[in-house]
Amino acid sequence: MGTQELVAMALKLDPAERFYLVDQVLHSLDKPDPEIDRFWLDEAERRLAAYRAGKVQGIPAEEILGK
Repeated sequence: MGTQELVAMALKLDPAERFYLVDQVLHSLDKPDPEIDRFWLDEAERRLAAYRAGKVQGIPAEEILGK
């Protein structure tokens, strides 16, 4: 069965079933990677330590996001 056939079949499902199908497919693509998670945790800890040591200054959210 090809992709187009799967899409055609999926479009015949009721909205709740289509939502469930899409949700399952999307979650299958978003697998946690412990190595990347560890990298970001280390980076966050380095940044926090630098902030607490006064090596960097924070920027107010208003300057970043606007008012």
